[in-house]
Amino acid sequence: MSSKTLIAFTVVGIIAGLVTGVFFIEVKNTNQLVFVDGPSLSIVTEKFDFKKGEEIKISIVNSGTVPLTFSDSSFGLQITGLSGMLMYTPEIFQVQNVKPPSLLPKEEVVFVWDQIKNDGDATLEGLYKIHSKGFDPENNEVKKSTTVTIWK
Repeated sequence: MSSKTLIAFTVVGIIAGLVTGVFFIEVKNTNQLVFVDGPSLSIVTEKFDFKKGEEIKISIVNSGTVPLTFSDSSFGLQITGLSGMLMYTPEIFQVQNVKPPSLLPKEEVVFVWDQIKNDGDATLEGLYKIHSKGFDPENNEVKKSTTVTIWK
């Protein structure tokens, strides 16, 4: 094998390793709660790795300085596979003539997911993305996501 080929393969390997590392840093962001000035939303779990069947406590926190409103009582919570396939959304309570739910700065709402999908099946092992979406007073979308891993 020539030295040029060896150098090319080494450079490709280094670049692939760097890209993979950056991807996993983004996927496994451990900095869940950061308070900022302006609109901000945070999703906090007790940990990142869960055993299969273990309840997952999810806190949705207004980590900004302005109130946030949500379209329904699920506070925009969705759990998907990494591919984006929807696995779970909390049951939505429909109440007429009531203003949309909101979170004041530093206020939070807590959901517990028992790892059961919307279709009633248990989840499989793997990575899951937890999303939430709300709106600031100017009706700009504010969203956040984090990932958790489910193990055997």
